[in-house]
Amino acid sequence: MSWARALIFGVGFFFITALLIGQLPGYIFDELTASTLQGMEQGSLALGLVCLLGFFIVEVIVLLFDPKPVLPPMLFIGLGLVLFVGGLALLLWAVLTPVTAGGVTTNSQYFPSANFFWNPLLDGNVLWLEPGAVDFVLIAVVLLIAGAAAMFYGSLALKEQSDPDRSDPGTTPTIRGLTVLGSVVLFAYMLFSMLVDPNALAARINPACPTAIDLAKGCGMITGLFVVNAIEGTLLAIAVAATLGAFALRLHYLMRPVRKRVMAPFYAVGVNLLPFGLAFLLLWFFLYPLLDWIHSWSLAGLGDWLTVCARKSVVPGSCTFSQQAGYIVDAFLTMNFFVLLMAAIRVWRTNRNMVIIGSFWVAAVLGLATLVTHLHPEEALIALLLCGGTLVMVTIWTSVARREFAVVGERNLGCLGQWLVVGTCLFVYIAAFAFFSIPGFRETEPNITFTPGLLIPGKGAPDAIIVFILMGLLAALQFYFLVRNRYKV
Repeated sequence: MSWARALIFGVGFFFITALLIGQLPGYIFDELTASTLQGMEQGSLALGLVCLLGFFIVEVIVLLFDPKPVLPPMLFIGLGLVLFVGGLALLLWAVLTPVTAGGVTTNSQYFPSANFFWNPLLDGNVLWLEPGAVDFVLIAVVLLIAGAAAMFYGSLALKEQSDPDRSDPGTTPTIRGLTVLGSVVLFAYMLFSMLVDPNALAARINPACPTAIDLAKGCGMITGLFVVNAIEGTLLAIAVAATLGAFALRLHYLMRPVRKRVMAPFYAVGVNLLPFGLAFLLLWFFLYPLLDWIHSWSLAGLGDWLTVCARKSVVPGSCTFSQQAGYIVDAFLTMNFFVLLMAAIRVWRTNRNMVIIGSFWVAAVLGLATLVTHLHPEEALIALLLCGGTLVMVTIWTSVARREFAVVGERNLGCLGQWLVVGTCLFVYIAAFAFFSIPGFRETEPNITFTPGLLIPGKGAPDAIIVFILMGLLAALQFYFLVRNRYKV
């Protein structure tokens, strides 16, 4: 293996480690200990559905290509079409249908609304579910991706029935084109967001109705901000679809010549996503009954130690989990993910295919999880950007995995080569640090300052994007010389 290829593998494994050990437990801790558990309900639903989505796509691939279709490909194409159309219809309805609750008019993304009640229990609106517990945009996005994946792999299986070629063509022009398209759109959005603040642009597009929906003033769903977000969201959705398609096609080609060896490990990875998905869905549905039960623990004052209630007379409606409970959950998740990663090192020696294929799939699922857990209107565009960036990284990682132990280097590393490896790793790390500082998510604070609007309205702070561009250029320059000198491991 060359050092250049090893470096890409290292970046991929570092990404998975950072998200599983750092970001995901931290996200759950923040939502679990927030002043309201609405974010935890929405996050649990999102994580559960994205795990089930990963399991569903694995099942589709296994049923179509292990080694021949178990069910007719046209069945999956038809199922995918139904899911895709249903998801698109649900998305349009949720975004375009207004609903008024408490004098505030929004779209129908979240259910139940504050003034909707059905068999309320434990201070909930629908049973014990609090307002906003169900995100229809989230469900629509999951249906869209599931439907597109079923149609995509069904079409590939249908094509293979008349084409005996099972070789790996590598990174084809189609894959390169989709990756470049997605990357260019993502970078263009970064530059645009650096220069233009969407709220300021919305005020110029529709001065009478810039941002808020106000039916009394004649401001319906189509505000200035809605137009800006719709255009940007459509372009970013195209970028995510392109990068997701490039990754799916490259993974298909990578597995095609060795399906007898990789299908069983791939199926094992998918099956293990199922219990995670079911566990998160159970947590979503029974979160408030669980909180109410824990609050009732009287032994050694555990109930008051693990829960915090703003009003003792409103339990569990005014309650959330304490910092101590968050630390326990965070430690449990971090420890188990760490054990899983250490086990992957051990399994590498005996079943390398499972580690490689599983890493690709887990990284892609984590990228999609970033999207589906941040579909709030104020976060969706940045979530699309991060999801697209993750999928670009995974596509490149998948592209270099072909014959990863082939001898493609002739020169020993030497002093210059060591500096190139260390320097490239450092610049990649700082660039990634800056890239993940762009989000304005509600539960996190940016590490490097970023405020859009350098030109409109003229008072932005683009530090994060500038650092990302500079570090990315330096990393690319050093990586070029690392590839050119053909150092061997």
